[in-house]
Parts: sequence; C-alpha cells; structure tokens
Amino acid sequence: MTHRYWLMKSEPSAFSIQDLRKVSGRTTCWDGVRNFQARNFMRAMKKGDRVLFYHSSVDPPSVMGIAEVVKEAYPDDSAFNPKDIHYDPKSTPAKPLWDMVDIKLVRIFPSPIPLDRLRKETGLKRMELLRKGSRLSVQPVRLEEWVIVLTLAGS
Repeated sequence: MTHRYWLMKSEPSAFSIQDLRKVSGRTTCWDGVRNFQARNFMRAMKKGDRVLFYHSSVDPPSVMGIAEVVKEAYPDDSAFNPKDIHYDPKSTPAKPLWDMVDIKLVRIFPSPIPLDRLRKETGLKRMELLRKGSRLSVQPVRLEEWVIVLTLAGS
C-alpha cells in the first residue's frame, strides 16, 4: 500500500505539537478546517498517511515533526455546536459540510525546520507551502519533498 504525504498547519497558541504529545494516546482529531480545498485534501487522506506538523503564526514558522493519519475523514461535529468557534449553521448532522481526521504523533524533530531554511532548498521550489500566497492549512506534500524535509530533520 502506498502512503501519501501531507502538511498540516497549526498555530501553537491554539494547538502545538507539544500539546499533541501530551494528549491521551498522542492522538487527536484535526477539526475546525473551514476551507473547502483543505477539507477535500483531508477527505483524500488514508490511514497510515504521514503528516508534517507545521507551526504557523510564530517566529519563525517551522516544521516541527511528524504525525500519522489514524482515522480517515468523518463529519466535524464542531460545525454543529453554536457555542464552538468553528460553528457553521449551514452544516448539519444530516448534511455535514466539514470533515476532520484523527492524527497521532510519530515524533518531534530534535530541531524545528524554519520556513526560511525550507526556502533555501532547490528541491522544494514547487512545495505548496512555499508557493506565493499559499495559505492552506492542509496541503499535499510530494514524496521527493518529504524526503528532503526528513533529510533536513536529520532522519
């Protein structure tokens, strides 16, 4: 079975890779995605796919480690709760608009890989993360990009 590779962005003030390390089973749902393209990428994820965990909205933004998809896309119930910041009145249990996946921590890199370091790698020039104007919180990563990032991480 061939696995695919992804990058998921999180603001560490909301949920960091260290938070993932602390939760039961080092596993959590990835909820609150409210962009249709990012949602569609999550719908394409399969159990066993690998994820680069990326800290955004920090200085410097960095790839922090690796997670694994452990549960494929299912309805994001945060969209149904009017008290949740991710509430969407257009999404209902009968017709859910938004999905989430569950991920599990694989490992935290000994040193984060800053965005500026990634930009210096010629083999990453086409990486979605580095594309001008790219803001997707969930995005695909090509195998060759995955290998380069792991090499930078010392793996």
